Amino acid sequence: MKLTQLPIGARFEYEGQIFTKTGPMTAAGETGGQRMIPRYAVLKPVDGYTPPAEPESTRVVDEKRVLEAFEAYHAIALRLTEGLGKAELEHARRTFLAGLGRQ
Repeated sequence: MKLTQLPIGARFEYEGQIFTKTGPMTAAGETGGQRMIPRYAVLKPVDGYTPPAEPESTRVVDEKRVLEAFEAYHAIALRLTEGLGKAELEHARRTFLAGLGRQ
């Protein structure tokens, strides 16, 4: 776990000592004193704290817009190939659309 995943006031173990998070990159040791905690530091939470789960993506993609953008791209790609590789591009198009459950 990284320090950024802990809320202010959370306790954690780092390098064998117990700390309490006091700021974005600082913590207070149980024996006193402040210490900077590096971003790369891997911490062990104390008191059973677990960070909240990452939210699932809520982004919705409009299928019609994706297909229109893909067809526009495909038309340009076909034009640029000047005959060479057109069969392969058309096969790739059919494979892409089949992967989406379309024909």
